[in-house]
Amino acid sequence: MRKPLTPSQCVVLALAWAALCFIVLTSSPQIDGMLIMTILISGALVFIPIVKALKKK
Repeated sequence: MRKPLTPSQCVVLALAWAALCFIVLTSSPQIDGMLIMTILISGALVFIPIVKALKKK
């Protein structure tokens, strides 16, 4: 079993995800449905563990 995320780790993880999304959105020539779905799925993969870690505290 792994250790739960600390609040500072949650913030760093969320900011890193937001920065990567910003880079992808600004460098993409066009924003289509596949790009939006990819960002939504990656957001779920990032924020579901964060929410679970914050609920345990």
